[in-house]
Formats: sequence, C-alpha cells, structure tokens
Amino acid sequence: MFSIPTLLVLVPALPLAATLATAALGKKVLREQSHWPAVAGIGLSFLAALLLLFQVRAAVAQADAGPVRIGYEEVVRLWTWANVEGAGGMEPGSPGPSPPRQIALMDFAVEVALRADPLTAVMLVTVTFVSFLVAVYSIGYMHEDPGYWRFFAYIALFVFSMTMLVSVSNFLMLYIFWEAVGLCSYLLIGFWYQKPEAAAAGKKAFLVNRIGDFGFALGVFLIWTTYGTLNFHDTIHDTGLTTMGVLGQSRLAEPGLFVAGGIATAICLLLLLGACGKSAQFPLHVWLPDAMEGPTPVSALIHAATMVTAGIYMIARCAPLFHASGDAFQAVALIGGFTALLASAIAVTQTDLKRILAYSTISQLGYMFLGLGAGTLPGITAGMFHLFTHAFFKALLFLGAGSVMHAMGGVIDIRRFGGLRHRMPTTHWTFLIGCLALAAFPGFSGFFSKDEILVALHENSLDGPSPALYHILYLAASATAFLTAFYTFRAFILTFYGPERIPHEAGDHAHESPNSMTLPLVILAIFSAFVGAWFFFTHGFSEFLAHTPSLAYPAMHTEEAAHAPSVHAGVMVASALVAVAGIGLAWLLYLRWPKTVDRLTAAMDAVGLYRLSFGKFYIDQAYHVLVVRPLAGLAWASYWFDRYVVDGLVDLIGLAPRGAGAVLRSLQSGMVQFYALAMVLGVLVLIVALLV
Repeated sequence: MFSIPTLLVLVPALPLAATLATAALGKKVLREQSHWPAVAGIGLSFLAALLLLFQVRAAVAQADAGPVRIGYEEVVRLWTWANVEGAGGMEPGSPGPSPPRQIALMDFAVEVALRADPLTAVMLVTVTFVSFLVAVYSIGYMHEDPGYWRFFAYIALFVFSMTMLVSVSNFLMLYIFWEAVGLCSYLLIGFWYQKPEAAAAGKKAFLVNRIGDFGFALGVFLIWTTYGTLNFHDTIHDTGLTTMGVLGQSRLAEPGLFVAGGIATAICLLLLLGACGKSAQFPLHVWLPDAMEGPTPVSALIHAATMVTAGIYMIARCAPLFHASGDAFQAVALIGGFTALLASAIAVTQTDLKRILAYSTISQLGYMFLGLGAGTLPGITAGMFHLFTHAFFKALLFLGAGSVMHAMGGVIDIRRFGGLRHRMPTTHWTFLIGCLALAAFPGFSGFFSKDEILVALHENSLDGPSPALYHILYLAASATAFLTAFYTFRAFILTFYGPERIPHEAGDHAHESPNSMTLPLVILAIFSAFVGAWFFFTHGFSEFLAHTPSLAYPAMHTEEAAHAPSVHAGVMVASALVAVAGIGLAWLLYLRWPKTVDRLTAAMDAVGLYRLSFGKFYIDQAYHVLVVRPLAGLAWASYWFDRYVVDGLVDLIGLAPRGAGAVLRSLQSGMVQFYALAMVLGVLVLIVALLV
C-alpha cells in the first residue's frame, strides 16, 4: 500500500503530468483523443486522494491513542526552494547616549513542503472527484471545439494548482498556487477568446482578483515580519533548535503565543480581503457572474470545487490567527451574511440560467463565510461541511444547465425555452435533485449542512461574543434560505414545466445529452441526495475535521456551546419550513398563477425594486463610474503628459545641439575673404579687451 508521503505527492503530480502530456501531444498527436491524459490523470489523482483520506483516518485513530499532540498532521518536505541566512550587525543610527544594540536578522527559508491532515484530505477528495466528473462530462460537451486539446490541458493544470494550494504547508507557497489558480481561471473563463464577452470576462476576473491578492500578499508580508517564518509547521534544524511555525504544534499548544491586538486584526483583514476576491464576496463578487462566458464545464469546476473554495479553505486553515484577533471572525460573518442576502436578492429576477446559478454560488459562499464567522468549532466545521455538500449539488446544477444549453443550441435564457422534462428526462430528474439540495429541502444534502450553519449562528445569538449581531445574521441567513428556495425552483419550473418551447437555434436537434454528459449528472445527483444525511447522522465529517491542528487547539474548544437538543430541533424545523415556503411560493406563482407574476413584477417595477434587482443593484455601473472612468481619465492624462510634456522636453533637449550645430554650420562658408575678415574682427576684439 502507498504511504502517506507518496500519496501526497501523487495527488498533484498526476494532473501535472497530464497537463504536460496534453500540451506536448494534444495538437499534433492526440487531437480528438486529447481528453485521455486529463481524464486518466485526474481520475488516478482522485483514487490517490481517496487512499490518502483512508490513511489519514487510520492515522488519526492511532494518534488518539498515542502521545498527546494538537490534532494530526504529517509534513512531507520535498526540497528547500530558498534559504537566505540572517546576518547579525550593529543597529544603525541609534539615537542618544545609549550604545548601538547588537541585532540579528531572521533567516528566510522557503520549503516546498506538503502536509497531510484531515482538512487537506477532505479538500483533495472533493476537488479531484468533482474535477474528474467535470472532465468526463467535457468529453461530450467540448467534442467539436477546435481548442479541444487546449481545454483539457488547462483543466488538468487547474486541478494541479488547486491540489497544491490545499496541500502546501507554507504561506508563500500557498500564495504562489493561489495565483496559479487565478491564472488558470483567466485561461478557462476566456477560453473562447474570439468572443469579446469571453475575453472581457477573463480580464475582469483576473483584475478583480488582483485587488484581493494584493491584500493577501500584504498579509503574508505582515505574517513574516510578525512571526519570523512563513511555514505552517514547526521546523527542527540540524542544530537541534526548533522554529515555531505560524500554525505549528508548539504555538498551538500555548495559544498565548499568537500575536493579538491590532497586528492580528490587520493580518486577518488582509487575508480576508484575499478570500473575498477568490471566493467572490462583496465587494469583489462582480467577476463571478461574468465568468459564465466560459464553457459550462469551466463554470461547474470554478463554482463547485476549485477556485471559489480557496478563500473558505484559507480562513479555516488560519482559524487560530482569526481567533487571536477577537474581532476578525465577526468581520467574516458580516461579509458573508451581507453577500448571501445580496446575491440571493439579485438571483430572484435574473433570466440567464447560468447567471442564476452564479449568484446562487455567491450566496452559498456567503453562507460558508457565516459558518466560519461564527468562530466556534461547530461553526467552522459546518462551513466546511457546506463547502463539501455544495460541491456536489452545484456541480450537478451547472452541468445540468450545460446539458440544457447543449440541447437548446447554446440558448440559456429561461424566457426562450420551457417544458423540457419530456425531451430531457435524465437532465430533468437530476436537476430536480440538485434544486432540492440547493433549496435545503429536508432530507437532501444542502439541508443538513445549511442547518448546521444556522445552528452555529443561533448558538452565538444566545451566548456568543456579540449576540445581537449574530441574531441579525441568523435572520438574514433565514431570509436568504427562503429566497434561495424560491429562485431555484423558479428557474427549474420555467425550464422544465409549462408548455414546451424550443428556440429556433436548437432546430430539430433538441434531445437528451449523450451518456458522457448524463452519467456524471446521475453520479452527482446520488451524492447530492444522500451524502449530507450520511455524514450528519454519523457525525463522521465534523469529528474527522476536528482533528485538523488548526481546529483542534484548546482555545477553539473552550468556546463550544452546548445547548439543549430542543434548540437545535427548533432551528431545523424553522429551516425546513422556510425551504418549503420558498418552493411552494415558486410553484404557486409559476405553475398555478402565472398571471400574478406579471402583476407582481409591475408592482415591484413601479417602486424600482424589480429594476434594482434585475440591474444587480447597479454595482458594476457604480464601479464603472467611480473606479473605471477615473482611472481611464488618469491614464489618458498620464498619456497626454508623457506624450506632450515629457517627450516635448526630451525632444527640445535633442533639438538644442541641432540648433547650435546649425548656427556654427553657417560660419563654415568656404570663402577665404570671410575667414580673413573674421580673423581681423577677432584681433580687434582682443585689443579692445586688453585696453579695457
């Protein structure tokens, strides 16, 4: 059997090998078979991740019976990428009579090290499993695309970058693969670069993420200057000395070693800014809806298991830093709650099926931020549990939307088609399961993971650090759940029910998708239906994840709330009623009373609410006016100043020698008489000068 270090290397290595093979052989050799390296590499990577998960579970059980330590981790050091030794010296410029102090600069060492712990194992299985199904689905969806080989090379590179992001044990390496994931998203969103909309969407995603990544980079710098290392883990040197990692066992054993106060808050807020960019939270959420311009499998991959989950993972990994700050968790919860409610309010009126799902993703990511922002172990594990279940049903919904788009000749506007349940039975039933899971209907995966987040918020509203705040957030989360159920089934009913409507772009070819596309839908539907209930009733997910060192340290456990089961049951019943109410309202309005929808729309439009939601609260327009135009004006002014002032001065300096040369050149006439006259005049000038 493979060891943990071997499996930890194989998981990212296999997609990387697939990337290189497809890039080298795809265009000239593999051609229409270019999917095989990516599918095989990602599939084998999933098997390696699954074996790693089982081995980590076994290691966790053994660790519980062994010496006491904070959670379970195993760090595999591959090589040292950079090692700059610190130099000692005298402190320069010491004021006053006191003598200069002897100082020592810190060593700067960057290890390429991978870590195995429960959080890493869960993320690797989730990423590789969903990515494998997306790659299989893409065989049918992309089979006639001229960039077929390029698409699968990008997909494999994306999976490699994401698996490395969740595996590394160093903040600098985390930042590097954070950027690599951003690069892959740019390549995939703008894959159809011939379309101006796709090219613009790719650039928008890249630029908006640079804002968050700049904050993340500053956070990494501040971590280095504060803690003297960027490693998560403790490092034992050849001399026998130990450097405490930022999230290492030595520091976790004594929570007082974490820096608190303003510096801790600054670090966490900068990291949160990076998370808001990657996980599309307000105010950096505007790139994700436009990312729908890429191929549908890309949307499923980005929204379900890869890029947008990076921010959630990073905050969960850095939970001790946020805990030391005191206020940072509340900032996470506020951002998440506001984003969840805002995105759901926008999704209610959208007509593009993929954009409805995109705003749903933003809203559900806000839910995950709410769980993390509770700041308790149950809240953080609930946020990660929702990430886990959301990966299945959101991938299912996006791939289902792609199946509809494939059958409708590229049309995705829900106003232009309908009644598709008979033509596309497999897509219909699997999409229904995904909608029930997203709407948190009782019994489906989304219900259990969303319920645990609501319970964590409710507990904080009873005896948390800011009960009034968390009570408001609990109400906002409940309102979001109602809107989610409503807009999800609005889209479902308009797509699959009512009179059959087929757009002319589909012609006579509207039919169910091929098996390569429907088989992943069926598999994802099974997981969307049952995986949440399994882990909820067995407590397997939360108990396993609690052995992650970042979540297992004592300070986190001291704040666990333990209310009566009746309180939890009350939250669960309220959550179920909210979901049923949202679904019932959508069913009544769009199946039973369709004319009422027009009247409600007109009433909302009269007060501007409909236009506000349909226009996405005009946030993009506000950015265009407040950010894009001023920067464009500054760029034009800079161009004018450079072109006419700076270049003018340079040209003027260049003209001076030419002018002087022209004056002197006129003196060289070639006439002897002129030279004689000049000599006489020169002598006269000298005589006058002497006399004076």
